Amino acid sequence: MSPPPKFPAPRSARLFGEPEGSSPAGVHTAYIDGASRGNPGPAAYAVLVRDPEGKTVFEMGKKFGRDTNNVAEYYGLLAALDYATSHGIRSLRIRSDSELLVRQMQGRYKVKSPGLKPLHERASRLARQISYFTIEHVPREMNREADALANAVLDSAGASSGAAVESSAAGRRGADSAGSSDSPPSPGSSPVRTMRVRARFSGGVLVPVEALNLPEGAEVALELRVSRAHRS
Repeated sequence: MSPPPKFPAPRSARLFGEPEGSSPAGVHTAYIDGASRGNPGPAAYAVLVRDPEGKTVFEMGKKFGRDTNNVAEYYGLLAALDYATSHGIRSLRIRSDSELLVRQMQGRYKVKSPGLKPLHERASRLARQISYFTIEHVPREMNREADALANAVLDSAGASSGAAVESSAAGRRGADSAGSSDSPPSPGSSPVRTMRVRARFSGGVLVPVEALNLPEGAEVALELRVSRAHRS
């Protein structure tokens, strides 16, 4: 018996098995990128979210310490998913030039790295909260804006991007700690953890400007320190 024919892999795949051709109207598109100087080394990630009409509704870059480019790519994905789930976006398309991240999220590559497994698990949980979710691998030239933003953050010598509010929260290890792989704290490892997270106050809502690896149902206490607001 002859072997079954091999078909070329699609450029995109729906994570949870929506039938082909079922793409709904009104899909937001997020371009994500991660960068690391030294791999591991100083690392940053960037996200640009565009609405169905192509207007940029969210743009953020964040330097978070020393880590690998793959961890930085997952930070970008988590930031996009956090934004979507906190803003009621029900249809989301992710575009990334990281083949590893995309194929792992599509289930085509195994997640072997211990540092990436908790990030992949959290990204998968967040993606399940979105009615329609798809992730695509695109060439770097189609992801220039996110790539440029991530590298600009690294070039800024530690300057923060787009942050207007600082807060402290319980329940997650600080993403700014040096050498962090951003593994979520294991359940029961510590009843309270304190960290510093940056957020932007927009439309009456505090929007984190970095990925938050909080367990589902976590209670967060906020202690705010407001920086100078930009005045028109």
